[in-house]
Amino acid sequence: MQTNIIGVRFTKVGKIYHFDSATLPDVKKGEHVIVDTARGKHLGEVIQVLEEAPAQPEGGWKSVERRATPRDLLLQQSWQSKQTEAMINCRARASELHLKGVKIVTAEYNYDGSRLAFLFSTESEDKVDLKSLKKDMQQIYPTQHIEMRQIGPRDVAKFLGGMGACGIETRCCSQFLTDFSPISIKMAKEQGISLTPNEITGMCGRLRCCLIYEYEQYVEARKTLPKRNKRVITPKGEGKVVDVIPMSDKVVVLIESGTDRPQHMTFTREEIQPWDELETLRRKAAAPCDRHEGGGCTCGKATKKNNDRAN
Repeated sequence: MQTNIIGVRFTKVGKIYHFDSATLPDVKKGEHVIVDTARGKHLGEVIQVLEEAPAQPEGGWKSVERRATPRDLLLQQSWQSKQTEAMINCRARASELHLKGVKIVTAEYNYDGSRLAFLFSTESEDKVDLKSLKKDMQQIYPTQHIEMRQIGPRDVAKFLGGMGACGIETRCCSQFLTDFSPISIKMAKEQGISLTPNEITGMCGRLRCCLIYEYEQYVEARKTLPKRNKRVITPKGEGKVVDVIPMSDKVVVLIESGTDRPQHMTFTREEIQPWDELETLRRKAAAPCDRHEGGGCTCGKATKKNNDRAN
């Protein structure tokens, strides 16, 4: 049977998962389908129809069961309207059990209400035992399969939404980010961003996701620009690089010679030359030519050497 891989998303700004749609060869973007996942059957929207299949995951592709019907969509809306109540009940029970450091973030039903997942976060990275809570929730919701799923601080911020630390009305993670990329302090340093915690930390308490947005462009731009403290030759004279402006392809140079007092001036990459390279050329030009002893040499060095000998 032919393999037709499609990308399916289960939430508005969620990760895209790939499934085999060989049973529905004419499926199109924007349609809703019922798919088989590791957590049971779920309803999702087709976001991609891939022309070339990516590398097959371990265990093979999960399959598309069928197209979603209008009844399936109404069922999903009905169960989603009950999620807040389920979350409140779980929070109340967690409080009664004195589960310190555990926060019930949200509750999620699958489209037909057969499964109910409670997403929680913890203040520490240590594992917590929620067997009692899961057992109690199973008694409250006997017809659903109960699942307790731990999520990280970035996912918590994504679910809660709200204003970003930068002032943007809707956080990037809730607006368009479908995956969380690894972020490091190196990215902030490369872009010359202040390392003050509140300048680089998001509402989730982790390094801001936006630190990666322009990181590669900064890395590429810096490859062609001199580093700070390097000496360069400019149209205004020799100086030292005191700042680099990668996105403008410019550097700020402290001009120390030829002026009454040092001045900070900005130059483009084309306007400057590395001082060490020019100094090397000067030394070579000043050195006597060992290869040319005769008078037929036109490099200038032999002439200087012969004149010195004559004198």
